[in-house]
Amino acid sequence: MGERRRRVKQTRSLEERLAEQAAKLKERAAQLPAGTEREGLLRKARLAETGAHLTDWITSPGLQRPR
Repeated sequence: MGERRRRVKQTRSLEERLAEQAAKLKERAAQLPAGTEREGLLRKARLAETGAHLTDWITSPGLQRPR
């Protein structure tokens, strides 16, 4: 029949993993000269940071569920 899915138990939260990825991308970008490759890495780092902060935004008390 079909193949079984490999399941991975995550030991760290998504926010932690995204923050770590963003830090690594920024570190790699700092070693490159200005150019498109560096800008691409910085863009990916900003996206990872945004993703890491989404949970805080979603669970903030300022947001109310629709009534």
